[in-house]
Amino acid sequence: MSQLCVIQPISAFQNTNLNSHIECIQGLGQRILRMLGHPMINVELHPDQLYDAISMACEFFTVYSGYTKEYIIFDSKIYEPHKGLRLDHLYTVANTNFTLSQKLTQPQDPNADTNIEFRGNLYISLSEIPQSYFISSSSLSSAVPEVGITKMQILDQTSFSELTAFNSGLRRLFLQSPQKSFTMSCEDVTGVTQINNMFDYDIMDYRKVIDVVNFEEGSSNGFTSLFTTESLMAQQLNSLNMGSFGFDLLSWHTTKDWIDTREKVLATRRDFSFDPRTQYLRFFPQPKTGTHFYGILECYVERPFRDVVKEKWVLEYATALSKIMWARILTKVSGVQLLGGGNLNGSDVLQEGNADKLRLEELLIEGGYGSTPPMMTMGMY
Repeated sequence: MSQLCVIQPISAFQNTNLNSHIECIQGLGQRILRMLGHPMINVELHPDQLYDAISMACEFFTVYSGYTKEYIIFDSKIYEPHKGLRLDHLYTVANTNFTLSQKLTQPQDPNADTNIEFRGNLYISLSEIPQSYFISSSSLSSAVPEVGITKMQILDQTSFSELTAFNSGLRRLFLQSPQKSFTMSCEDVTGVTQINNMFDYDIMDYRKVIDVVNFEEGSSNGFTSLFTTESLMAQQLNSLNMGSFGFDLLSWHTTKDWIDTREKVLATRRDFSFDPRTQYLRFFPQPKTGTHFYGILECYVERPFRDVVKEKWVLEYATALSKIMWARILTKVSGVQLLGGGNLNGSDVLQEGNADKLRLEELLIEGGYGSTPPMMTMGMY
């Protein structure tokens, strides 16, 4: 941990919630050591102990939180008989038979949602540049707006290169804001322009589905889907404004519940079971051979590791576990002398760490991070 003794530039500590410099386990470990008093006092923790505390915090956090909601559309033809549908492979664009290197280098569609494009450096203008300055260049005079380039305007790499090619002296009028390079386990990865958002480049595996909360089977019966019971009920409910036939919202709700029960009893609607460990989703009854349907799944998917380590709860919980580990070492040596004449008592540190640990577990499990807010509330008065 000797790198903590080096004075860091101010830019290393300029963070926001969504623009954090903490992107990996090493960076979070350094922050925890500073919170424990390092480098002013010696923290007797091996790096493996510190990283293990962070790992346990991430594992616990992703049980109750740390997920995104995803919608997956699939064709039942890819269902494996008597086995199920492999979800962590389903939502990726890579073929499941590819090797690990092939999954990382598989060409991506630049317009797909699963791709993240990394732009070049950005440049901020420090003063105004009037449009008349570029009158001798036909391309720039037409590209630069009438107001010219305003102070604090942000230009991308291409625009900046065109301006400096016209006059290299313009470089001094801009401040470069370099784009953060993509990192894999805190090591720079050169030449990466796109990544698969459903692949975790720190864990080196696909992001996993936590749970499947809803499944809707698409209809392939053509126009007959217009004359389903649900469709007729909706039309009748909407006709209340044009003349009531004694059909209200409560009647619709009661009838809809009866239809749902009928589908379950007569097995006209498929039930499903999902195992998060194997990532297989099974249907009952399973799709028949020779027929197929399209379906949509509403899933919760774990966030990438680089997003989880930025969470404040993970920082506080990993710090609490580090305190407990450190305290158990301190209890073997009584009365550790600190600078200034103070003493460090292992029992006090252990008590503080256990109290923080229990408080954070209660916060995660019973509310705060672990609960999903309601999207709509309806009541009758």
